[in-house]
Amino acid sequence: MLGSDVPAQLDMQGTPRAITKTPFTELQLLALLQELAPGNARLSLDAGAATRFSYLCEDGTFDFQVTARAAGLRAVVRVERAETKQADAQASPVASGAPNDAAPRPSSPVRVEDSHAEVGAPGASPERDQIEGLLRIMVQRGSSDLHLRVGEPPIVRVDGEMVRIPDTAVLQARELEALVKSIMPERNRGEFDSSSDTDFAHDIPGTGRFRCNVMREHKGAAAVFRIIPANVVSVEQLGITDEVQKLCYLTRGLVLVTGPTGSGKSTTLCSLIDLINRKRSEHVITIEDPIEFVHENKQCIITQRQVGVHTGSFKTALRAALREDPDIVLVGELRDLETVSIAIETAETGHLVFATLHTTSAAGTIDRLIDQFPPDRQEQVRAMLSESLRGVISQTLCKKIGGGRVAAREVLLTIPSIANLIREGKTFQIASVIQTSKRLGMVTLNDALIDLVDAGQVEPKEAYMKANDKQGFAHMLRNRNIEVTFLDPTAEPPAAAAAPGKPELAGKAKMGAR
Repeated sequence: MLGSDVPAQLDMQGTPRAITKTPFTELQLLALLQELAPGNARLSLDAGAATRFSYLCEDGTFDFQVTARAAGLRAVVRVERAETKQADAQASPVASGAPNDAAPRPSSPVRVEDSHAEVGAPGASPERDQIEGLLRIMVQRGSSDLHLRVGEPPIVRVDGEMVRIPDTAVLQARELEALVKSIMPERNRGEFDSSSDTDFAHDIPGTGRFRCNVMREHKGAAAVFRIIPANVVSVEQLGITDEVQKLCYLTRGLVLVTGPTGSGKSTTLCSLIDLINRKRSEHVITIEDPIEFVHENKQCIITQRQVGVHTGSFKTALRAALREDPDIVLVGELRDLETVSIAIETAETGHLVFATLHTTSAAGTIDRLIDQFPPDRQEQVRAMLSESLRGVISQTLCKKIGGGRVAAREVLLTIPSIANLIREGKTFQIASVIQTSKRLGMVTLNDALIDLVDAGQVEPKEAYMKANDKQGFAHMLRNRNIEVTFLDPTAEPPAAAAAPGKPELAGKAKMGAR
């Protein structure tokens, strides 16, 4: 007998005997029951309804009866007779109880339910079928993200635009939470219940792999799913320049890939690791949250670790990596001061380190790293960074003419003049050095954007919106005699100006523009 209001008890021939000193909390008891319950029973538990299910493992078959009372949650667990166990096992197919993305339990238990057998993946249910159906629609439409929100139909992001999926119903709070929990690993259920947000990955064989974030907001649960391409993308497919590719052949140093969320940093890093995997014979350790692209061993041995599943944090895994004979280390995100510090030290001690940051320019990336340290350490960090930093690739995604998106990349490669500017704290001069070092493979963001405009891949307005130095980029457009009326919201559109003899139409167009 288990309860959230009394200690756990065993019924010994009619006499209850306490086996714990204190009761479980209601959250602990609910988590325990959800760990053992099949998909339909789990949803019933989530809804707070009375629930009954069976659990089968090597030790026997157990009957669970769960009720909710005013005093709290109660469960009675009974051992079923051996002949009942055998009959149930013959009547119902069973599935492994090990959740996705989590280590299997030692006893390798299996789960059955009196009238609802699980088929296929753990937690298979109508809700799981429904959400996987939405993910398949997302892939078919060429979308990058799927958004689920209470009070809205499912929404996908296509070429950067949010589009509601037609002929789909508005999602309700309880329905949405049941959908996301149907594919959520057990570890993430506890994290979601305690902190109200969690990240995990989900695979659909034959369709793809998805990075999932589930959170709570004022209307209830909400979720975002991002497609991770099934195949590793190569540097050739992404158009990575030869100078950036050469960073993959270094034996030590720090290489940073930066940009806002959703700018393709993970894809660029994936292509660089793939190049190393094809061309070098090394041990690569990746530390990610969650694991996105899965790399098969080619010339290299690749060890992929997920924060929260295989390690406690980025800094813990990064510190441990130094004892795991790595040649190259990839850090999914430099989240805190200690992780940054260990990454720089790792790069200095003879390892090649790749990492990401959410910054929008090369100079801004260096300032962000240094500013994380207290003032009395910043001079030392500047000296260390000037020695260890090998390159910064800062990128943003632009909408392509005709559909799709393309990356514009600012490239900083550390040369003696750049190292001196970092050491002396003159990072504001870095942009001019990049500008004058094009022959070495460096590129400013403005140059990368104007090249896309010149190639007819991106509209001038789209490129202007992505530029950091907008005044300088507008000057570049004017020098090419490119129409820039979008810079002045009160300017008369070209179509209105070309309406001779109809001043009233031109006037109306001008008023509309205002």
